[in-house]
This record gives sequence, structure tokens and C-alpha cells, in this order.
Amino acid sequence: MKALSGPVRIGGELRALTTLEKGLLAMIALGSLMFVAALFLPGKLPAVWAGPLIFGLIVVGAVGLIHSAYSGTRPGIKNNGIFHSETQNLGWLAWLVGAGLTGFYVVLYWSGGLLRGGAQLLDPLSHALRGAPADHWFMYGFFYTLAVLVMGYRMIMKYRHSRYQIVRTLSLSSIQLVFAFVLPHLLRKFANREFYFTYFWPLDYKKGWPSAFMFNPAGDNFAMFLAFWGVFAILVLTPVLTYFFGKRWYCSWVCGCGALAETMGDPWRQLSNKSDTAWRIERRLIYSILVFLVLLTAGLWVHDWVSDSGKVTTALTGTTDNLKQVYGFFIGMIFSGVVGVGFYPLMGSRVWCRFGCPMAAVLGILQRKFSRFRITTNGGLCISCGNCSTYCEMGIDVRSYAQKGEDIVRSSCVGCGICSEVCPRGVLKLENGSASLRSFE
Repeated sequence: MKALSGPVRIGGELRALTTLEKGLLAMIALGSLMFVAALFLPGKLPAVWAGPLIFGLIVVGAVGLIHSAYSGTRPGIKNNGIFHSETQNLGWLAWLVGAGLTGFYVVLYWSGGLLRGGAQLLDPLSHALRGAPADHWFMYGFFYTLAVLVMGYRMIMKYRHSRYQIVRTLSLSSIQLVFAFVLPHLLRKFANREFYFTYFWPLDYKKGWPSAFMFNPAGDNFAMFLAFWGVFAILVLTPVLTYFFGKRWYCSWVCGCGALAETMGDPWRQLSNKSDTAWRIERRLIYSILVFLVLLTAGLWVHDWVSDSGKVTTALTGTTDNLKQVYGFFIGMIFSGVVGVGFYPLMGSRVWCRFGCPMAAVLGILQRKFSRFRITTNGGLCISCGNCSTYCEMGIDVRSYAQKGEDIVRSSCVGCGICSEVCPRGVLKLENGSASLRSFE
């Protein structure tokens, strides 16, 4: 208990843990140890009571610790000691957490059977939601949603002085819970299909492929609705909402990737690389991935058309199958999963969103050229403290715009609004303006 007796950084303040906080940490530790035991002893712990007990201990302990950390402090951003933290500034704990997250994703994708004991703890919930036993993917969805909800509470407590941050976090958390966890499993149970309404092409790349439209129009109205929902979402919903609100309507209010980045990833947002070199890599990489996916999708439709005409060749089929596997493996699994989340403690919370997400690339083009959204600046008030640039998770040097009094219209900006929150002078404001009167970066 020596490690718990000295001062630690809680809610931005360096102080000793209270007796209550030590008890809450003990609850988290006990629940975690029981979960590890379940992994190594699959089926030995009755899921009826073990699952609620284990996850209850972890959740109650985590929420209680968050509440204790922030409820006794004055509302407002706490920057104290972040760059002295072993977990938040590339210390040994950050590398340990990064290795743990990366290892979890590696096991999830390629050795999911090792997680069977943990998944069995969720069998009662899985049967209730989707009418089938839990597997490692159901467990992953449960963990993902739990992380967004618990760390979402941390976001609300930390930014409780800001109505924008509270509403934004509630939106991300509720959409993740309902549309990315509960509803897809209920659809599987009652409609025999799993569908995620908030993921569409090009982020969910398969929804733009011909296989998504293979149904009988005369006998499967629901499948037809789901297929054309994806078409409507990318061709109508996306440009209209981006015009009015910028890419923030999706990246910071709806997207599940953004939900995890804005909640669980918030402690590491300051680690994003702000250099010009990183910006050049970002632009070349994210648009290259988008171009590759567009060409792949077009090629699959051409292949499908040629197949219908009876002119398909084995070589063409092999090429399209290989390209699908390449994209799914390197982008869908390695980049968005293993690197996208595993590297939070090392490169910041938006590695995937910034460098790889094709949906972010599409939204970025629309935001830069057609959207009314911008962050306005008042250069006369700027004191060049650099808080805005430091805490930009997308690696934008916000201060340079503020010093020049220029509006910020960058394709990578997700409109999270944290730059405005950490500004001590009220220099930055998220606003909608005339798309025709802006200067473009």
C-alpha cells in the first residue's frame, strides 16, 4: 500500500488518496483480478452472478473515483502536471498501457478464443439482446461501450462548466449505447441481421460494395431499406449536415471511433504531433487511403457487372478478392483497430481519425470547400499561451491562426471545441458563417 500512501495526481491536483478513493481502487483491482481469473478458468464462474459482480465492481469503482476526483474541484480545465505524468506524457506507464491496448487488439483479431472465458460472463446479457451466447466480439462491443460511458462521465465532470461539451458527450455516449450496441444485437435477434446505422461507406467500407445490395427487392423490404439507408447517408445526409455544421456533426457527435477518442482518449489528446511534417504525412496518407478505397469499390462494381454479363475471368476475381483482403487487413484491422486505439498513449487519441479514416477524408473535403462551420479568432486578445495548440487532438497549430486573427477552416478539424475551452482569453469561438467569405488553408 506504499504506492497509495504518497501524493498522486487526482483530477489535475497533486494530493494523497482518501480512504474512500483507496477503497474504490481496491474495487477496480478486485474486479479486474476476477476477470483475469475468468479468462483462465472458462466456465468455472457462474455468469449469472459473476458477470454482474465483476463488471459492477469495476464500473462502480471507476465512476466513484472519477466523481471523487472532480466533484471537489472548481469547474474549469485542469492542466496541472500533465507533462509530468507517466501515463500522459510518454512515461513508462504510457508505454505499458499502449502495449496492453495493442496486445488486446492483437488477441481480439487473431486469437479470440483466448477471450472465451471473459465472453462467457456476458452470456445472460447476450441471450437477452441477441438470443445467442456471447462471443469475443460481443464482449468487445460491451467493453467498448462501457469505456465510452464511464469515461464519458469523466468528460462531463471535467468539462462540466461547458454546455457544449456536456451535450456533445451525452450525444456520443447515447448513440454508442443505443445505435452501436443495443440496436444491432436486437436486430440480429428479431430480424436475423446485424446492422449499424451510424457506420456507412466509406468508414464501413463493405456497405458500398455490391454484396451489400444482394437481396430480393420483391421479398426483403427491410434489407432494401438498410442498403439504401447507407446510400442516403453518404450522398444526402453527409453533405447537408456537413454544410451546416462541419464534420463535427459526425466525428464529434455521432461516430463510435470519435466516441472512444473523445472519452477514453481524452487524457492523451495533447500528444498529437503538431509539426508540418506530420501534417504532410496526414494529408498524403488519408487521401491515398480514400482514393484506394474508391478505386476498390468501383472495381468491385465493375467486376459485378462483368460477372452478370458472363465475361468475368479467374484473374479478375482473384485480383478483386486480394484487394479486398489487403484493405480489410491493413486498414480495417491493423490501422483502425490495433494502431488506432493501441497508440492512444503514444500518439494521441485521433491517430486513426487523423491519418487513416476515409470518412474523415470525405468530411474534410466538404468542410474545407463548402461548409459554413469555422472557428473564429480574435487575435487582439491572444496572449500566445499555446494551450489551444497543445490540446488539439488533430495536430493543428491553432495558436498560429489566433495570432494572425484568421478563422480556422482546416479539413482535419473535428470541431471538438477543446481549443476554445482551454483558451484563458476567449479568443476562439465555434461558429457558422458564410462559406463564400472564408479564407482557406
